[in-house]
Amino acid sequence: METDNGAMVVDQARTSLETKADREKREKRRREKEAQRDYGRGKRVNTKTIKDKKLRRNLKALETKYKEAALKAKDAEILLEETAGYLEPETELERTYKVKQEEIQEGVSVATAQKRFDLTLNQLGPYVFDYSRNGRDLLLGGRKGHIASMDWRQGKLNCEFQVNEIVRDVKWLHTNQYMAVAQKKNVYIYDGNGVELHCLNQHREVSHLEFLPYHFLLATLGASGLLKYQDVSTGQLVTEIATKLGPPASLAQNPYNAVLHTGHNNGQIQLWSPSCSSSNGPLVKLLAHRGPVKAMSIDRGFHKGRYMVSTGQDCKMNVWDIRQFRVVNEYFTRQPASSVAVSDRGVTAVGWGTHTTMWKGLFTKHADEHVKVQSPYLTWGGEGRRVERVRWCPLEDVLGIGHDEGFSSVIVPGAGEPNMDVMEINPFETKKERQDSEVKSLLNKLQPEMIALDPTFIGNLDLRSEAQRQAERDLDAKPVDVETEIRKKARGKNSALRRYLRKQRAKNVIDEKRLKVDEIWKEYVSQGQEKKKEKEVDLGPALSRFAKRE
Repeated sequence: METDNGAMVVDQARTSLETKADREKREKRRREKEAQRDYGRGKRVNTKTIKDKKLRRNLKALETKYKEAALKAKDAEILLEETAGYLEPETELERTYKVKQEEIQEGVSVATAQKRFDLTLNQLGPYVFDYSRNGRDLLLGGRKGHIASMDWRQGKLNCEFQVNEIVRDVKWLHTNQYMAVAQKKNVYIYDGNGVELHCLNQHREVSHLEFLPYHFLLATLGASGLLKYQDVSTGQLVTEIATKLGPPASLAQNPYNAVLHTGHNNGQIQLWSPSCSSSNGPLVKLLAHRGPVKAMSIDRGFHKGRYMVSTGQDCKMNVWDIRQFRVVNEYFTRQPASSVAVSDRGVTAVGWGTHTTMWKGLFTKHADEHVKVQSPYLTWGGEGRRVERVRWCPLEDVLGIGHDEGFSSVIVPGAGEPNMDVMEINPFETKKERQDSEVKSLLNKLQPEMIALDPTFIGNLDLRSEAQRQAERDLDAKPVDVETEIRKKARGKNSALRRYLRKQRAKNVIDEKRLKVDEIWKEYVSQGQEKKKEKEVDLGPALSRFAKRE
């Protein structure tokens, strides 16, 4: 109600201040919301709609445990003392990408400065490489057959040998005691001393390797376009899937859900799991670039596998939101990028030509809108060394760069995870601890059928009705041709088809099947009339009256 002087009269004025209990309740709700957002296990199960009392009680107790676990994980953040430190400009005119590696090396500690080094190997390159899971060992593979593994922190060479044939890719397996090498014809497994253990004859002309550590699966993709999963713990070939798009251009895995992303020469990116088949096709298929997809990388857990960075022959770098499969931002590269990698803290390294560019803030956790970054974070290169591969060292502010003249290790402040979980990955483990962790990982090995786009589906209830499940199951089946179905039901003599069509035409329901029945009936009648006319002509004008309609 408004008075004569324009003042508004409030019917229920707030005269009482917020009490301490109200503030505590609001703070508790805020903590629960943040804990659910950061450490939650998805949407809660609505237990009120469950009729079974025992099941409702059990699910309610389980949801309470999930809630307490998320709150405890949120409260434990106070124990994470280390923070990621980035390069910060002092003035608005200063740019971090102009800082050279020599300046960074002078400003850091002696132990960190020793992590920057160059290996000059200009005769057997270009080189591809791979870091072990704990970031302790480095595996190098030269195109002309040079294989070497080393403890790069101590500068200690573990093994070195020559295979005398082309090497397309190298990959560490679950420990630093086993390595997979994709050579000219087959894939070979070597131990830590360089002794050949196995020759995988079923994997021919492989160009890309990936290893799933929690499933003990070695995934290969080669010139034949076949994606193969090999169980390295049992030696069995789990599955073999035909991508049907020829030789691949790139391969990457999502560490969050172990789904493989394959990039092809027609610009498509396909998502695969061992549950897929050649007939059913991939989990997801999307057109990412106007040309071959040169490289892909998915964030390594800081954002829970939500974002993907892809580069193509069209000189574009796209940032994807995998939850919605849409492009967040597009960037241009001066040359087609040959490799891309995302660090533990979301710093993206892109290798193109003789340069490597590091970008910070391409995607932000819990951000409603992603602002396009205008300038890179750091740069490297421009000295005539063509980049073949870029990879981040786990748990370190170190970026490895493989090029045609060897290998380079550069320092990128703020790229690595400062708070490591030694129960998961321990870079300081002893021989005994490594053996124990290998046994535990084998006991906790996940089955290939558990790989899906949403890894939290295990243990959840299927709340869909039987009609919904049947409808979704029918969507996966091939569409049935109505005409083929009609002719199958009425196969045999013409009298059977005529009887079936007559019954169907007697129905009053007009649908797709009824229209197809009328069309077949008209075709049948016209054929009968044509045959009758032919008989009349054969019999002549005197005997044509005796011609019967068929």
